[in-house]
Amino acid sequence: NIKKAIERASGKDAADFSEVSYEGKGPHGVLFWIDTATDNGTRTVANVRSLFTKAGGELVSNGSLEFLFDRKAVIEFEKTDEINLEEVELALMDAGLEEFDAASERVYIYGDYKDFGGLTKCCEELEVEIAKASLQRIPTSPIELTEEQMEEVEALIDKLEDDEDVQDVFTNIA
Repeated sequence: NIKKAIERASGKDAADFSEVSYEGKGPHGVLFWIDTATDNGTRTVANVRSLFTKAGGELVSNGSLEFLFDRKAVIEFEKTDEINLEEVELALMDAGLEEFDAASERVYIYGDYKDFGGLTKCCEELEVEIAKASLQRIPTSPIELTEEQMEEVEALIDKLEDDEDVQDVFTNIA
């Protein structure tokens, strides 16, 4: 899918692509935020709507769920002995750090999406090797699902991610 999207976007019709977001309610109260890049909005909305309908969900009006997701800058890097985590955390506070999670093998940095550039620049200045940096939609009220419910929701997520126009899928699953 990524390869196809790159080929389409770098082709002669690259200027005709637009970014469109869709919001939906899936099975078991799961909320979805879907980011797409498309050259045919009619096709994309029909595909996404069809997937939701088949899964027992529905698309909702844009803006309906926006308050249930925070847009965040998320940066991830490996924890190593060479990195002084306290020093990194203090330096990142000046760059817009909101949350610093170093509980696992990887360190996760969260900040407002407007601070994405400042946070990544600060990491580079501290010589922290970033493994992944992205803008994400983080749910404000995450929900828990049973294993059976999760399987059903994952099937919908997989089908959405298989669509060539879909770039990202975010949910309110904890």
